[in-house]
Amino acid sequence: MTHASADAPLTPRRVPRAFDPDRAKALHAYVPDLASAQKELIANTGACSPYLAGLIEKEANWLPEACADPKAAVEAVLAAVAAGSDQTVASDLRRAKRRIALLAALCDLGGQWDLGQVTGALTRLADAACHAALGAAVNAQLRRGKLPGMGPQDPWDSAGMTVLAMGKMGAGELNYSSDVDLICLFDETRFDSADYHDARMAFVRATRQMCATLSDITADGYVFRTDLRLRPDPSVTPVVLSMEAAERYYESVGRTWERAAFIKARACAGDVEAGTRFLHMLRPFVWRRHLDFAAIQDAHDMRLAIREHKGTGGAITLPGHDMKLGRGGIREIEFFTQTRQLIAGGRDPDLQVRGTVEGLSVLAEKGWVPAEVAARLSDHYAAHRLVEHRVQMMRDAQTHQLPQSPEGFARLAALMDMDVPDLMADLSRRLEEVHHDTEGFFAPRAPSIPAVRPHIDLSLTDRWATYPALRSARAAEVFARIRPVFLEGLARTARPEEALRALDGFLAGLPAGVQLFSLFEANPQLIDLLLDIVGTSPVLALHLSRNAGVFDAVIGGAFFGPWPDEAAWQAELVQALEAEADYESQLDIARRWAKEWHFRIGVHLLRGVATPQEASRHYARLARVCVAALWPTVQQEFARRFGPAPGRGACVVGMGSLGAGQLTAASDLDLIVVYDAGGVEASDGPKSLPTRTYYARLTQALITALTANTAQGRLYEVDMRLRPSGNQGPVATSWASFQAYQTQEAWTWEHMALTRARVVAGAPDVAADITGFIADLVATPRDVPKMRAELAAIRARIAASRQVDNIWAPKVGPGRLQDIELVAQVAALAARQPGTDTAAALQAGVAAGLWGAAQAADLQAAYALWFDLQSAGRLLTGDAIDPSAIGQSGTEFILRTLGQPDVETLRKTLDRVAAQAAAVIDAVAPPAEAGAKE
Repeated sequence: MTHASADAPLTPRRVPRAFDPDRAKALHAYVPDLASAQKELIANTGACSPYLAGLIEKEANWLPEACADPKAAVEAVLAAVAAGSDQTVASDLRRAKRRIALLAALCDLGGQWDLGQVTGALTRLADAACHAALGAAVNAQLRRGKLPGMGPQDPWDSAGMTVLAMGKMGAGELNYSSDVDLICLFDETRFDSADYHDARMAFVRATRQMCATLSDITADGYVFRTDLRLRPDPSVTPVVLSMEAAERYYESVGRTWERAAFIKARACAGDVEAGTRFLHMLRPFVWRRHLDFAAIQDAHDMRLAIREHKGTGGAITLPGHDMKLGRGGIREIEFFTQTRQLIAGGRDPDLQVRGTVEGLSVLAEKGWVPAEVAARLSDHYAAHRLVEHRVQMMRDAQTHQLPQSPEGFARLAALMDMDVPDLMADLSRRLEEVHHDTEGFFAPRAPSIPAVRPHIDLSLTDRWATYPALRSARAAEVFARIRPVFLEGLARTARPEEALRALDGFLAGLPAGVQLFSLFEANPQLIDLLLDIVGTSPVLALHLSRNAGVFDAVIGGAFFGPWPDEAAWQAELVQALEAEADYESQLDIARRWAKEWHFRIGVHLLRGVATPQEASRHYARLARVCVAALWPTVQQEFARRFGPAPGRGACVVGMGSLGAGQLTAASDLDLIVVYDAGGVEASDGPKSLPTRTYYARLTQALITALTANTAQGRLYEVDMRLRPSGNQGPVATSWASFQAYQTQEAWTWEHMALTRARVVAGAPDVAADITGFIADLVATPRDVPKMRAELAAIRARIAASRQVDNIWAPKVGPGRLQDIELVAQVAALAARQPGTDTAAALQAGVAAGLWGAAQAADLQAAYALWFDLQSAGRLLTGDAIDPSAIGQSGTEFILRTLGQPDVETLRKTLDRVAAQAAAVIDAVAPPAEAGAKE
């Protein structure tokens, strides 16, 4: 909230014109000792506003103090409210209201305070008044012994009752003559269940007394009109609810307008700490995790309902126009801002701000609103509020309507020191511009779609109404509006019939449609991307139908931009995990986060933004980030039950393609876990476990965290067969056992696998030891002829078990991926070169004397082509490629990705590179009988 601040003393920068010169002369006599500029401001203000004239007469003796230092005067008034007694609270608050209202008006009209300072001073008064009035009311209940377990000696604001400021009060933007929108709650957990009814009745009485203290009109006037109708079901619920009852309501039947209302909510009186906890608990209701474009329709419907109810939907005609609810008014700007916040605020906490102008600024900064629109609406908002305040200042009326009569407009123009024609022209311009900027957002014109339709049978679309995503009336209504855009998009595809069938499959698998269809309606450019995906990649299309929320990432603006570095990437996920206290929620967060990035990588590959090699590195980095971020989370949850990890801790080591940094869209993760207990025999926790059992179960917890099929699906499949002794060994290996096994028992193929090992998570000192040990092990001199013989045996065994004739299968076969990777690992050992990817290892084979530079080039060319085919194929089908199943669009994608003109040319190229690579490998490791250990 903005606090009032001003330079002392009051120095007018502008002064209203005296609408009633005689009244101005009379008011001069009330402030004879003030400076002439201050007297003119005060007298002319009263000459325009009968209400302010009355306040000037009542507070004439206080005005010299207020004008000497307005900021200090505000603080003194608020301090007096805080120090007041329960017995005099009603009169104290009314005096405070008179003084703040008068001083705020003078500083506003004199140009001393801007809008934020004016509304901030009014809001601070409202906060102080609610707190004081509620305190007197709760104290009365305490004195009467009506609050179970509490008495007069207990601090009243620890009783568990809180007041939430809503609307403009919540945002620190209170109107000059506004009511205050409040929701009153109490924390039922403070009381035994048997005392619940008595506590609630006491709080009901306190709430009613608070409202009477604030709202009743006495000889001293009133403080604030109070409105409690924003609470859940106000027609049937008491004026104060338990927090548990309110939470149940919002979770079950809360509506979009209530979500919007809680954007501005804050605890302002009573047990503020309890109120703040309630608002934090309500955050998932207000801020949805996915982009919520369906909120646009909800907000539009609410606007139309308000216009119909209030009769404010007509054209802009200035006499009597409602500056708040009418076309181009304040509410239009607020709805525009809040709806945009609701759409994206769940994904970006920076958008979760209360103030309207602040909200527009952040929305512009984040790219959700054009900067020029945000600046224009902010300017109009301030101008509208200025006019609204002056309308209310004239008679302290809770009105937002411009004057009906020429006299009224003349009085308003005088208060603003403007000519009537200039004022009306300025109002008309501003209202029209606001209406233009906001109406297009809430009720955009139907897209202009050429009369182009696919020249195919559209009878397939007749069954769409039976699909789960289109069964609700709301979803069907939204889809009906965007259906022409889909048909036009189909017409632009090379094969509309094939694209239509793919779209049909996508819609059939979509469990719900309102949010996604609303997203498409607000962002029709996404429809082309969807048609491209469903028409080319069945795997990506299936992923989309099950995880439609990943489309949110496309809207952010950086979807096709540069990739973050790995540390920043990991920090982003860690921050998201730390924001959730519940372990199951953390697992879901990790899955949602990873799926968005996984989708982004796939789209980049599909659209040619990334090459297969680049995409493979992105997939690998994403997997490393997920494991590294989740590992501490898993350890923390495990330690809660069994204590911290004994000894120095454990590390997760990536093997295979993960270690080499080359994953595809469908890769699983090869992992091993190595721990160093440092001689500690058992964990120290609520339930102690022997060290070996502890790390085995901790490893299983990590596997579950990665592989469990939660509400958000599965993160990764995990393969731990590369651990020492394979499936026969423990899932977690001690550091001592790992060293002993690798130096004394491991077979050559196991050392070959270590050339691709990389620590991806865990204790830094253990990681350093593992990395150093592997480097030393790989650098150990080898019997190269023996390794070549063992490789030959491995190749023979593979050939005997898996005969593959399919040219589209890139993994297994002479001169294909597995064959080249195996010989590359031998080259790395022969060259004593650890931590290399396949391309670098193949080059190392030249230095090791296994082949020449030309042969290395043949191996690298073959490996690159097979790898690209595998990456593209797994994006399309998730497994081996079946040309008959991927369709023409899929085939064209593969040809485009591999740089081949047609399928026949690709076949010949694959045959040629496989033969060349196989010839090089055969020279190194000719077929031999099986003899090496698997």
